[in-house]
Amino acid sequence: MAGDATTIARPYAEAIFARAVETDKLDLWSDILDLLATAAEDPALSGLIASPKLDTAQMTDLMLDIGGARLSDESQNLVRVLVENGRLSVLPEIASLFEARKAEHQGSLDVQVKSAFSLQPAQIQHIADVLKRKLGREINITNEEDPDLIGGFHVRAGDMVIDGSVSGQLSQLANELGI
Repeated sequence: MAGDATTIARPYAEAIFARAVETDKLDLWSDILDLLATAAEDPALSGLIASPKLDTAQMTDLMLDIGGARLSDESQNLVRVLVENGRLSVLPEIASLFEARKAEHQGSLDVQVKSAFSLQPAQIQHIADVLKRKLGREINITNEEDPDLIGGFHVRAGDMVIDGSVSGQLSQLANELGI
């Protein structure tokens, strides 16, 4: 389903991104999509989105009420289109794709680094510097601990994955041995 959501969300994200660039409102659209995606991920609201309890007009009114004064005329139109086409459930994916395009446009890349233990700021900076040299873009690192890695780290930068973890090396060894 994740692939389906991406396929469905991509045209919306691309259209929103093009409009945001055209009107020089990337940050505003970022905030709006974050708000709408957060609302769509809320368990109570996601249940309503998936159920036929509310008709199109009621769902539109609900989403517009949630957005309130933060929604511009254009973003209100987006909500209407998403409701009419039954696409509210892909709002989180739309927001994610939009953020990726925004980062690419601004010459930066969001990188997720998972490590078995907490990394020191100097280590995070070193990883950022190495990736910046390799990829030629500004790097924004998000670091989280994952004790299941045993040791080392796992880096995800867009489509690129670097698995320098002990658990990754053990898995690779097991595959090679046919275990």
